[in-house]
Amino acid sequence: MSASVSTATSGSGSDTAWTCPFCPLLCDSFQVAIPADQAALALRGSDCPRAGRALQRFSGAPSVASAQIDGKSCDLDSAVAAAAQVLATSRQPLFGGLGTDVAGARALYRLACETGAICDAAQGDALMHGLRALQDRGQFTSTFAELRTRADLIVCLGGSPAVQHPEFFRRCGVGEDLVGARHIVLVGAAVGDDVPATLAKLNGARGVTAEAIDLHGDLFDTAAMLAALVANHAVSAAPAALVALARRLHAAQYAVIVWQNPELPAHGALLVETVNHIVGLLNRSTRAAGFPLGGGNGAATVNQVFSWLSGLPLRSRVGPTGIEHEPLCFDARRLLADGAADALLWLSSFNADALPSAALPRVVIGHPDLMQHLSASGAGHRTVFIPVSTPGIGSSGHLFRADGVVLMPLDAVYADTLPTAASVIWRLTSAVAALKQEAAA
Repeated sequence: MSASVSTATSGSGSDTAWTCPFCPLLCDSFQVAIPADQAALALRGSDCPRAGRALQRFSGAPSVASAQIDGKSCDLDSAVAAAAQVLATSRQPLFGGLGTDVAGARALYRLACETGAICDAAQGDALMHGLRALQDRGQFTSTFAELRTRADLIVCLGGSPAVQHPEFFRRCGVGEDLVGARHIVLVGAAVGDDVPATLAKLNGARGVTAEAIDLHGDLFDTAAMLAALVANHAVSAAPAALVALARRLHAAQYAVIVWQNPELPAHGALLVETVNHIVGLLNRSTRAAGFPLGGGNGAATVNQVFSWLSGLPLRSRVGPTGIEHEPLCFDARRLLADGAADALLWLSSFNADALPSAALPRVVIGHPDLMQHLSASGAGHRTVFIPVSTPGIGSSGHLFRADGVVLMPLDAVYADTLPTAASVIWRLTSAVAALKQEAAA
């Protein structure tokens, strides 16, 4: 349930309830401190390093960033006109990044239809891992509510999810009295995972026991062996820890297997398919589910919106005969490397991560700090930059939570001076349509 948010005035020195948009967990029990001296926003109610770092990019005062064309400041109207010219004359535009909320995604879909664009998120590979497995065989998945109130066994493939999602175990109800006894298993250590410290913290929680299991070979080998053990196949030289885990899975009342799509190696869809197979086997005699984590920075939300509007997910193109979905062909990184696109629209409202290098005209819509990356790299040439508000900071919005079943509202911390991504993209769509009509006349 979302916490109620009352908008605070910049410079008030007060705290406001907040839903964090910077992680797919979308935690809604934090507060944001708005400093009276208009310094950086600060997190209250949590020590989440991911949220804290993200808030450091925002001050207590709304941004005063301006649009730019080729590194020179301009007004919004001029930037929209220049961006429309880039897209209207492109034979094959590519829309990448896709960091936005529901309203931005709806606007982006219409622009993609107007321009015939290929659309791929910054985490396109990660999205496709789970999507391809789902398309092939289907899957059983869980929700945060079920994890919190029912799961007595949580198996984390690839180490602790808390490395990338610090509040994960709290969101699962670890240490609460909702489940009589809960066992957590970390299979394989993640990069940056301090296993002894993680286990000590988990084992110190009320009603919780935890253990770590080393990989047997790599993650693929380990998952395959676990699947064979769960299926009651004879497995030679099976590690005792994996044999015990297979028995725990069968004995559990509700087991949940967690994995992180962005952390999976190449061909991760095969690993997801193996996990889905394990879950399917368990559901013949007990209850089990999978829980994929990923889709941050709006990627999962945009995928949901494109799917309900078109019937197809991302890595699709609006072609002459309709929507075409080709997850391998429409990989943005491959398209840029091969020179298969002649214009790039990059959308990133939530972070200012570096843009992909590409020697082609670009339209960049997103976080004001993106301009710093463009200036530092000398990549402002042939680039139209339009800064937009971040949903959950300077404007309201909606994002889908990691479990995909709850649409979380984002309320603004303060009223921003920047436009929303949705408003900019709608204006851009109208401008592109007008240019095309003019050219056809």
